[in-house]
Amino acid sequence: MPDYFFLIAGIGCAAFGGELFLRGAVGTASALRIAPAIIGVTVAAFATSSPELSVAIGSGLAGRSQISLGDALGSNIVNIALILGIALLISDIPVSSGTIRRDVSAAVLIPLLTGFFLLDGTLSRLDGLLMLCMFFAWLTAAVLEAARQRNSSESVAGGTGAMNPVLFAIGGLVLLVLSGRLIVSGATGIARAFGLDEFIIGATVVALGTSMPELASLVIARLRGQDEIGIGTILGSNIFNGLFIVSVAAILSPVRPPLPEVLPALAFGLLSVLIALPWPSSGRIRRVQGVFLLLLYALYMVTAFLLRP
Repeated sequence: MPDYFFLIAGIGCAAFGGELFLRGAVGTASALRIAPAIIGVTVAAFATSSPELSVAIGSGLAGRSQISLGDALGSNIVNIALILGIALLISDIPVSSGTIRRDVSAAVLIPLLTGFFLLDGTLSRLDGLLMLCMFFAWLTAAVLEAARQRNSSESVAGGTGAMNPVLFAIGGLVLLVLSGRLIVSGATGIARAFGLDEFIIGATVVALGTSMPELASLVIARLRGQDEIGIGTILGSNIFNGLFIVSVAAILSPVRPPLPEVLPALAFGLLSVLIALPWPSSGRIRRVQGVFLLLLYALYMVTAFLLRP
């Protein structure tokens, strides 16, 4: 029972903390007059990826980096196949050409890059350092674009009005860090109780829990008519997870995951991004693509549990 309590409490902290941190981060960024798409792919994406970072640090220090790798890869599938799929059922989502050129391309390359590094069966510290360098190269490109696309409007949807956004961000970050610790503790105990290996638990249960902030941010962005922030958050979170989170986990403790479980996760992650590519003629992600994404997520869950040892 304590394990289930920790897991449920962690999921709750992730959802509430992610929403709180998102409001504070976006409120702060809006004061700097940064374009909505850039806010989503950097500030908001970092905010919503904080639970995965907490899991990576906690599991890496405990020598259980398989949980973190499973969480990062599983979260990327949840973000695109499940969360974006649900959002697309509401209506089509427009995507800017800059987002396609920089962020969608990176999201496609990340599963291929991770698979290449895992060819020898280990994600080493050197692999982690190389991925970290790639992450900072992408982040530099995003920041330089932000400098070029200063938005002259006084606010961006998602700000906190008279409330101090910095306090919102700090409070949300505290909850997100706490959520990572609770989720790792609960998920590890459940893994032992049911005889499931740590990668599967990370890729399914933990991934769902740590993706609650992305779900909250995308729903809020859609309701407020800020699709640029929503899609930017999803894509940016995947890049943070695939490059930054995975690299942190590998640097803290080299990962030797079971390849029969990792390769399907990488394949489903790549396939979900390919299905979600905007239509060239309109620059929009269509509602019908959301249906295919949800079917893909259901297939992934079945595959993940069928392939467990």
